[in-house]
Amino acid sequence: MSSELIGILGIVLMFLLMFLRVPIAISMVIPAFLGILYLKDWNTFTTVVESIVWGHTFNYSLSTLPMFVLMGELLFVAGISTDLFATFKVWLGRIRGGLGMATVGSSALFAAASGSSLANTATMGVIASKEMLDAGYNKTLTAGSIVAGGTLGVLIPPSTLFIIYGMMTEQSIGKLLIAGIIPGIVLMVLYFITIYIVVLIKPNYAPNFKMKISWKERFVSLKSTIWIVLLFVIVIGGMYLGIFSPTEAAGFGAFTTLLLALFRGKLTFKSFIGAMRGTLRTTGFLFAIIIMAFILNYFLIITKVPLLLSEFLNGLSLPNYMIFAIIIIMYLLLGAVMDALAMVVVTMPIVLPIIHMMGLDLIWFGVIIVLVIELAMISPPVGMNCFVLRGAASELTLEDIFKGAVVFMIPILLLIIILYLFPEIVMYLPNKMY
Repeated sequence: MSSELIGILGIVLMFLLMFLRVPIAISMVIPAFLGILYLKDWNTFTTVVESIVWGHTFNYSLSTLPMFVLMGELLFVAGISTDLFATFKVWLGRIRGGLGMATVGSSALFAAASGSSLANTATMGVIASKEMLDAGYNKTLTAGSIVAGGTLGVLIPPSTLFIIYGMMTEQSIGKLLIAGIIPGIVLMVLYFITIYIVVLIKPNYAPNFKMKISWKERFVSLKSTIWIVLLFVIVIGGMYLGIFSPTEAAGFGAFTTLLLALFRGKLTFKSFIGAMRGTLRTTGFLFAIIIMAFILNYFLIITKVPLLLSEFLNGLSLPNYMIFAIIIIMYLLLGAVMDALAMVVVTMPIVLPIIHMMGLDLIWFGVIIVLVIELAMISPPVGMNCFVLRGAASELTLEDIFKGAVVFMIPILLLIIILYLFPEIVMYLPNKMY
């Protein structure tokens, strides 16, 4: 059999294993191992595996990942999220649909320190669902606001997905993290507009009540956001100004969050061990996927499948915007049946040659990929954020959650179109970095 056919069979086997619920890392490495052994000899196989595993695990940039994960775990321990929601509730509560906007706004600020979409959704699911339902909000709007806000966790830095993407594409992790700031703010505003339009069309989805809150109370409520804003400014601002490398920023952020949890009196020995255990579990899972993805990448390179696909698309003489649309549609279809992280690490070796062929900036494309992942995280029937919310808020059914999620897929798609037409929105801050 030709190497190209072996590559295609390997991809088919990998998808089959994933559909059979085999863990992602194992699903990727089994066809890669079998394919390398078939195309090469045993000595080449062992040399390649040893080189990839040792070479990438000793990469200094990888240490960024556990530090940002620990930062998110400790932030949860510090109990900041409840205060954030209360602050946004005070400022936005008078607006119709204001609690939905408060959910999105507090999620955005929580994302500025947690870096995890699932943690964002789980945390706000517990806090916001009860508040919104008790206030008379429709279950669909309640669920949609929470899962949409949760997606901001992977776009607004720090983001573990930007780090993984940067590792796989050999792009600057610092620039990727900074690139997510403006799109993250724009998406938050689009979510606000979506909520406003929904309650305009369906007035029964949100009660029309007026909260009597003085300006003094509003400004006093801001004190709970000071720590998050300060942490964001120091960590992300330090990277932007060239004071910290991404790894140094992550380490400083984790240490500062530890002090914050201690200062607020929330850190106990039990909660600290829980945070460390959660960090180890998440980091081990992510490292396994990253290493197996590099082995899979080598397998696909020697089979020439990515090159074959790139040449095929080039031969069609399609304009760039049509090829871009095909890529987005492919991710939308995969996102309906695959885990979001698996979708990225599996497709990167195939998609990157096409992006190079189109002459697109890989920092810009990293933001696009994260937006597509956000879509996957809330799209039926596999959207992980939806299932996390179902576990965190038992009063919301999966039907309510998926209905709400579909509505908030529209602003994400709209933002992808905007960023394709105006890529400078993404590249403005990275190009200004020191």
